[in-house]
Order: sequence, then structure tokens, then C-alpha cells
Amino acid sequence: MTLATSSAARSVQSRRRIRDYIYETPLIPAKHLGRETGTRLYFKAENFQLTGSFKARGAASKMTALGAGRDLITASSGNHGIACAHAASILGQELTVVLPETVSPAKLARIETYGVEVILHGSEPNLAELHAQKLAAERDDLIYVSPYNDEDVIAGQGTIGLELLEQAEGIDNIFVSMGGGGLIGGVGAVLKSFSPETKVFGVAAKNTAALAASLEAGRIVETEHLETLADGVAGGVDDDSLTLPLALSVIDEVIVCSEDEIADALRKMALQEHQLVEGAAALALAGFLKVVDKLQDQVSVVLLCGSNYDTARILPLISD
Repeated sequence: MTLATSSAARSVQSRRRIRDYIYETPLIPAKHLGRETGTRLYFKAENFQLTGSFKARGAASKMTALGAGRDLITASSGNHGIACAHAASILGQELTVVLPETVSPAKLARIETYGVEVILHGSEPNLAELHAQKLAAERDDLIYVSPYNDEDVIAGQGTIGLELLEQAEGIDNIFVSMGGGGLIGGVGAVLKSFSPETKVFGVAAKNTAALAASLEAGRIVETEHLETLADGVAGGVDDDSLTLPLALSVIDEVIVCSEDEIADALRKMALQEHQLVEGAAALALAGFLKVVDKLQDQVSVVLLCGSNYDTARILPLISD
């Protein structure tokens, strides 16, 4: 059994387990951008997910597998923390969330509403991850929940692919933003297992492109992490990450986008598609727009990973 098929099988199991903890999100035809670009364009609207991002799936998958009454710690740039806090509140789990000091104020406030313990540590997400892992290692009863480097988390994200297979036939291309690789690994594994002709595009933000660099090198590579509108994909990749070999097996092409390209995609989503999404979701659209000339008359899906945007940051870009 290949990495992709084993991951897809876990997604099938995960879907049964998390069905009551998530929304099945719609697949929405583009209002204007498909016609404008000469493609049949759809948006998989995880921006409408229960906690405002796809992370609800992976968190529910891992935390239902662990069961109630457990002491957990996680690290996040925001969305995974929100998702874990929500799941912990339902499952009766004690949770600590380690966040970078640069976390979006809106995401921090959302996490705090669940009453979990919050620790601010480090200037970027991978430093928060290392601190959470250190704290977990110091206590035998404290379980670390990775945002991406976990089979159950990846399986939960892969349930998006299972829904897509039921919602559309003949998907030629899918565009997925890349952070740690859990989302594209999970979704890509399902699609390559059940729809191998679908081309999987991984889209990275130039300012934080650790997974893209690692894919090119065939090994984990450390990169500089600069501020990005796509803060949901910010940070590095664990040295022992499960996601790199999985991503290598399912991704057909990597696209790297600049901050200007992400900002342009944010404006297009707001003004032409009438949807406000976070920068990491616009990143996937930016990748699509960068190669759209090669996709004429094809069916393409842009995965909108979330909508937990910082109003003070996003609205000025839209009104420019």
C-alpha cells in the first residue's frame, strides 16, 4: 500500500468519527473569475467551516481519537488553536495553546473565548511549536497535538477530498495553500487514490516557503520566515515530518506567490466573488491566477482554507 492510499484509508475512517463535529462545506461555482479566465472554476468553501477554517477537521480527527479527559498542548498560528479549543470544549479535554507573539489579535481573542490556557512564545510559529513540544516532553501526561505532523490530523484534512469526490466529477486541477503540509497531504492523498488524473498544485507564500524549499531539495530545509498576509501558512516543517514524503508523492506542481499576488487575489475574492477570506485562502487563488493560461476549459477547484482574517489588515487592501 502506498503512502497516499494508506492516508486516504485513514481519511475514510476519520470521516465517520468527525461527522458530528464539522460542517460539510459547499463547492461553489465562481461568480465572475471562471468566465473571466476561460475556465470552469469552483471554490471549496472551508471558509464556511464550523470554526472558520479547515483546521476543525484535523483537530476533531485527532482529539476524538484520543478521547475525553486528556491533557493536551498544541501550537498554532491561530486557526489550529481555534479548532483545538473548540474540540476540547466539546470533548472535556484540558488544553494549552502556544501561539507566536505575532499572532493575529482576532485569532487570539477567538481562542481565549474558549477558556483554554494560552501561552505566547516566540516571534514565529515554528518557535511556538518547539516550545509546545518541549513542554509536552517535560510531562508524561501531557499530549502534544501537532498542527500538521500527525496521521490523524492529516486524515481529518483529507475528508475535504472525500467531499469533493461526491460534489464534482472530473476535477482537472486543485489548488491548495501549503504550510506544514497536512492539508495538501491529506487532500492530495485522497484525490490521487480515487481520482489520479486530478493535478494537485501546491501554492506557497514566498515569504514563508519552507515546504516548497523542502520539496525541491527532497529533504527538510530551514528557510527565513518573513511577515506574510498568508499568516495561516507561516512557519517551518518538523525535522521528522510525515508530511514531506506524503507531499512528495501527491503534489504535481508547486507555485510560489508574492505578497502583491496574494493581495491581488484577496481583492478579487472580495470585489468579484463577494467573499472575504483570510490571506492563506487567497494564496490558493493567487496560485491559480498565476498559471490560469494553461487551464483553459478545464475544471479547477481553489480550496479556500479559512476566513479568520484580521479586519484591520484585510480591509485596507480591499479598498485600495
